[in-house]
Amino acid sequence: MKNSSTGGNLAGASRHGLVLVSHGLSARVRLDDGTEVLARAAGRGLQFVCGDEVSCDCDGRHAQWRLHAIGARRSALYRSNARGRAELVAANLSLLVVVVAPRPEPDLFVVDRYLAAAASAGIGALLLAHKADLDFTPAVRTELAALAATGCATLPCSARSGQGLEELRLRLRAATVMLVGQSGVGKSSLLRALVPGAEAAVGELLRSDAGRHTTSAARLYALPGGGALIDSPGVRDFAPAPEMLDERSLGFAEVARLAPHCRFADCRHLQEPHCAVQAAMAAGEMSARRYESYRRLRRLRGQLLARLAPGRR
Repeated sequence: MKNSSTGGNLAGASRHGLVLVSHGLSARVRLDDGTEVLARAAGRGLQFVCGDEVSCDCDGRHAQWRLHAIGARRSALYRSNARGRAELVAANLSLLVVVVAPRPEPDLFVVDRYLAAAASAGIGALLLAHKADLDFTPAVRTELAALAATGCATLPCSARSGQGLEELRLRLRAATVMLVGQSGVGKSSLLRALVPGAEAAVGELLRSDAGRHTTSAARLYALPGGGALIDSPGVRDFAPAPEMLDERSLGFAEVARLAPHCRFADCRHLQEPHCAVQAAMAAGEMSARRYESYRRLRRLRGQLLARLAPGRR
């Protein structure tokens, strides 16, 4: 890995790069020749995140790199903040890997929300059952099977025993992937197994002569077999950005499949008559927990959109 803080004889030349980690107006960028530099936004209107493809140049007078343009994003993952506003999480993802483990006990409602956000953004998803050498409870196994039945790709894996790691590496090859999940599910162990030597702290990556920015932001690593992996901090909860969710299905695969059979085209699948989604749940053809998760997300979306209403922003 090559590092540079000055730019040498590159002053004034525009260079393409990839954002490895960002914080405020600063970003660590890997340039197209592999050099890593600390860059600052050339203007306050630029919003960049991990995974963004950017253009930078070096101010020869002050020996500082400036990030002045962001390339068109092929995909983007958003979350909602407390005010209901969309916050960009990562860019140009091709796969979201949602990690669960027997301990801590999975919050499957959070899993559903990650899967909904990915589906609504056109990003592929993989449910990774980590610590596979331990046992999930029967109830959790039933719900994981229900998720698999919706078409969600699943894979048991253990960084400790090596189970499933080779298949996981194959699935990640040439992809831009983000690991997400609750705190304690073992994402750090997975990262070390997939990217040997990935120990750098985010604070170190954003060190400059003016000091160090310490943050728990996402961090991008190059995968040995090609592609990139973005590691993210563990969470207790996740709320998708309301305006980014698919209006009719909210990103729930089984709801999207059933919705065309509802009597009303604008059916919200809550209390409307002749609703195919409610009928499937009542007949046991849709997980009752998944349906409750859909209802919760539908209510949350309404609350967040209300916070965005004119006069309440």
